[in-house]
Amino acid sequence: MPSTSRIQIKSAALENNVNFVRNLIGPDVILSAVIKGNAYGHGTHIIVPALEQYGVNHFCVYSSVEARDAFKYKSDNSTLVIMGYLLPNDYKWAIEKEVEFYVSDISELKQAISTAKEMSKKAIIHLDIETGMNRTGLGILQLKKSIPIIIANNKHLVIRGFTSHFAGAESIANHLRVKKQFSVFKKRVKLLNSRGIFADIKHIASSAATISYPDTRLDLVRVGILLYGYWPTQETFINYIHRRKDKSDPLMRAIRWCSNVISIKKVPAGEFIGYGLSFQAQYDMNTMLIPIGYCNGYSRSLSNSGHVIVKDHMAPIIGSVNMNMIIADITNIDNVQIGDKVVLIGKQGENEISFSSFAEMNNSLNYEILARLPMNIERIESNQD
Repeated sequence: MPSTSRIQIKSAALENNVNFVRNLIGPDVILSAVIKGNAYGHGTHIIVPALEQYGVNHFCVYSSVEARDAFKYKSDNSTLVIMGYLLPNDYKWAIEKEVEFYVSDISELKQAISTAKEMSKKAIIHLDIETGMNRTGLGILQLKKSIPIIIANNKHLVIRGFTSHFAGAESIANHLRVKKQFSVFKKRVKLLNSRGIFADIKHIASSAATISYPDTRLDLVRVGILLYGYWPTQETFINYIHRRKDKSDPLMRAIRWCSNVISIKKVPAGEFIGYGLSFQAQYDMNTMLIPIGYCNGYSRSLSNSGHVIVKDHMAPIIGSVNMNMIIADITNIDNVQIGDKVVLIGKQGENEISFSSFAEMNNSLNYEILARLPMNIERIESNQD
């Protein structure tokens, strides 16, 4: 879909990041790519075929809505897992298409069984076990109540996985909590096994746990942010490099966000620029107009503080970020022309605006900024810088 800006997804970066994770986890652990939130803003339609090209054939989404979208782009050889919410009417679709899904509550277990009976086709489920995050998952009482239900309805179910989720593996402050959760998880699995309930795979590690807690990788790791070239936190990156001689970042950012100059204007000293009185020209200025704004995910908090790159030079944002436009100062940048490429996030020449720095300017997390990039921005796969 044509739009006033473009998001380029760099194939070489994705391949690099997949190889990094594979080298980390080894050949016996399944790499499941987390593609929730429109593949962290990168575009599910781009990311799924691209990752399949690099050997990834297991994907996780949050909801059945996301699953229906991802299903259109995956190959028949790839597995799709719903980690969160199924719309009530989507159980039939998931079972029919052999899309796997978490069961986090007895009511969901019963719904899966009743739908599977009705369809005469097994539901492929992952038992989501509460281990201490207190968000979703079968607590110990629910788990014990689920055991006889599972045993009695074994012919309607495939228990594909036992799973849980760490409450903050990104920070050393949560170290004891993470260790306790892992211990609880192993005890719950042992309980299920003692009652004759086994799963093909056990999985609990996210991107952060994959890096910081190698013993939690088990049969499968659910990796999202790493595949797109970002560390869950700076702390996770430091934890990775502190034992290595090479302190450089092994990841490559997969995304570049660009637009174009649509207008150039001369503004005399003393004039105010943009809405209100937030910016006054202290000297004769040259400005450029770029057709993106807060409706495109470029936050108002970057008013008078953000930067873009044009002609290989940094240009500061001046005045308020509008719904559809931003203004930048190009007084000290020569030969800027209408139509020139403007980099909002990414590299041009020797200058770079990383997503991390963009997020810091915006006082947000990488995850939040990426996921908030509107779906109507055109996304293209690119092999070029």
